[in-house]
Amino acid sequence: EKSEPGTYFMVNGFNMGYFGIQELYDGKKVILFSVWDPGQQDDPDSVKEEQRVKLLYKADDVRVARFGNEGTGGQSFLDYDWKVGETYRFCVSAIVNGKRTEYTGWFYKPEDKAWKKLVTFSTITGGKYMNGFYSFIEDFLRNGTSAKLIRRANYGNGWVMDKDGHWYSLTKAQFTADNNLSVNIDAGVKDQRFFLQTGGMTQNKTTELYKYIEREPQGLDFPKFPKSSAEVYRRIEVK
Repeated sequence: EKSEPGTYFMVNGFNMGYFGIQELYDGKKVILFSVWDPGQQDDPDSVKEEQRVKLLYKADDVRVARFGNEGTGGQSFLDYDWKVGETYRFCVSAIVNGKRTEYTGWFYKPEDKAWKKLVTFSTITGGKYMNGFYSFIEDFLRNGTSAKLIRRANYGNGWVMDKDGHWYSLTKAQFTADNNLSVNIDAGVKDQRFFLQTGGMTQNKTTELYKYIEREPQGLDFPKFPKSSAEVYRRIEVK
């Protein structure tokens, strides 16, 4: 609903990665999907080759690289001029392969009316599927004035499919924040979607920090792309 340069609308987060849209410092817009290496290190060069995230697939128009300073791992970028006020859909699938899990990021391109497979990363998980789901808005510019600008998005119609093929609606969320001293943040439910807002004249008047908020389940439009019975999915929309 409202964006500014230096904003990350993280839509589809899980225990080993995150997925969403960014407006960069210069106003350029991208889709970002990242997966972490195991461990708590911040130097990407310190991770042994056999411990690193592996790239298994990428679309021709997707860029990939290593990252650090907030954990380490693999990241991918797709240049995409997303628009404020539009709804965008994201899905992550997971396949367990021995001690590793293979995560694929899918993005629904509304102009094509089809899901686009962006990238597949493999990382060491001990053979586990996804858990620990979350979304956030990040002001990564933090130049002293960026906090005076409002950033807002609605997150909705989130679903998780387990390894047995059963879908579950994500209807409950906890409002959390990092240790930044800013207090102009808010969260709640609007039109049966969770909303997050930060910056500017935002007041924390809807939901107290660390409290839970709930919404009613929405209808599920099953993602239509190739999948196997071994894959587990998390799908969510942002507007």
